[in-house]
Amino acid sequence: MNKIKIMSEDLANKIAAGEVVEKIANVVKELVENSLDAASKSIKIELTSSGIKIIKVTDDGTGMNKIDATNAFLRHATSKIYTTEDLFYIDSLGFRGEALPSIASVSKVTLITSEGNEGIKIVISGGKKVEETKSDARKGTIIEVKDLFYNTPARLKYLKSEQSELANTSNYIEKISLAYPNVSFTLINNERQLIKTSGSNNLLKTIHEIYGLDISKNMLEIKGENNDFEISGFISKPSILKSNRNYITTIVNGRTVRNNEINRIIIEAYHTYIPNIKFPVVIINIETDPALLDVNIHPTKQDIKISKINTLEELIFDGIKNALYASLLIPKVEVKTLDSSNEINIKTDYEIEEVSFAINDVQETFNFTTKNEEIKKLELYPVGLVFGTYIVAQNKDNMYLVDQHAAEERVNYEKILRALKEKEITTTDLLFPINIELTASDYLIFKENMYILTDLGFKIEEFGINTIIIKSHPTWLLTGYEEEQIRRIIDLVLSINKKFDLGKFNDNLAATAACKLSIKGNTNISILEMENILEKLVLCDNPYNCPHGRPTIITFTNYEIEKMFKRVM
Repeated sequence: MNKIKIMSEDLANKIAAGEVVEKIANVVKELVENSLDAASKSIKIELTSSGIKIIKVTDDGTGMNKIDATNAFLRHATSKIYTTEDLFYIDSLGFRGEALPSIASVSKVTLITSEGNEGIKIVISGGKKVEETKSDARKGTIIEVKDLFYNTPARLKYLKSEQSELANTSNYIEKISLAYPNVSFTLINNERQLIKTSGSNNLLKTIHEIYGLDISKNMLEIKGENNDFEISGFISKPSILKSNRNYITTIVNGRTVRNNEINRIIIEAYHTYIPNIKFPVVIINIETDPALLDVNIHPTKQDIKISKINTLEELIFDGIKNALYASLLIPKVEVKTLDSSNEINIKTDYEIEEVSFAINDVQETFNFTTKNEEIKKLELYPVGLVFGTYIVAQNKDNMYLVDQHAAEERVNYEKILRALKEKEITTTDLLFPINIELTASDYLIFKENMYILTDLGFKIEEFGINTIIIKSHPTWLLTGYEEEQIRRIIDLVLSINKKFDLGKFNDNLAATAACKLSIKGNTNISILEMENILEKLVLCDNPYNCPHGRPTIITFTNYEIEKMFKRVM
């Protein structure tokens, strides 16, 4: 008896549904993308019980005639591609011909569609057509999916809670709205409107509609192009931070995608502007020849491979850095008075946590326009010190608080980093050489990597069993604290993994040394010393943050101060 048999169409569709339809958001995604491919300008998504009971998508797109509406539920039926060559030039969101038949095989689907003349209504239950009648001639498509997984209860029980499923769907609608600011999206659950965008074709306005005023008013525009790619979009100032990468939206030729290389380069561009446990808000549009993309990796079509990724990474990195360099990034203190009392609530528009330093990859070559011209124009002068820690400075418009340790740490960090990159190294001999004893295992690791320190200018000799002696060191080490700093540097060497990256090591080394070199909090300094810190700070590559991403400077506007003292109401 033959063991290999041809699967039925129904069984094949149910298997495909397991790949295409993993959660409610997958169904919404496939239906919304079909609406977008149909040139819709208004798309409404209505859910009942977060979509577990009903998912209804209504659009004003081109609609379908009777034959197309019937064929749309056949597996591998598509209007998007026709030949093998088309797979290498995909310019639509849907193209595999699996979504509708897969969804219909595990639910009850009603389709009402029209090209503007005679409409058609098709009802399918569990993959089988049960009704086909005429409908009204409204141009566009309405598709309703009921009782998802009603005939595959094993899959139904793996759906998450209604709240979790709704969160996934909302997240998708937010991102697709940012990808198509020219389309009006409405998301409703249990007759309650959750998302509404205007379709104004203004991306910043859409950001405001999705994320609100606090974020939209702190966005910076980015633009750039090379021979293969064109990028545009908005990035948040370092004062706007999130605890995960979910606010990074990457759009390639209108498709919201996941790409680890792009995420990595975005985070690298913010290096030292933000703590390593926080992430910016980024909406970046990438336009390129479809021939450079492979979107046929997974049925969800969200994972994507990009040819010439190196040139794209450089373009993104430069675009973000240029936007940061061209903007004044000093966080402003917002003052809000409560109507019900005389209390004053002072709220800053940033949220920074004290964190231990961890370095990302560092780009060493890039093409920038201007650096921090806005902060150089402020002409700040110090007037005092608060708590022995914060320099009080002002100009004719605003008052500023400068964290003296964070500011000098930034200055010293960049000074050391430049010294580490110099070909000629200046060193100084120790009056009393420093002996450092290691464990046997650490000693073996250190010997293997000792060249790193000798290349930096340290003179090191073996001195007995598992012991080394330091006789000279680079001049940027802080006098009086040589041994403590050298021990920290050796700890860095011992923590190196097999794939050594000199850029990472130098950056981490500069941050570690700069912290020790810099003036501490609770230390009173003179006005002259304050002036020196401010003068050097504004000349830094990034004057707004210490190497760990904490702010160096914040500002109170004259207006906000007068609000606190009720001089203005």
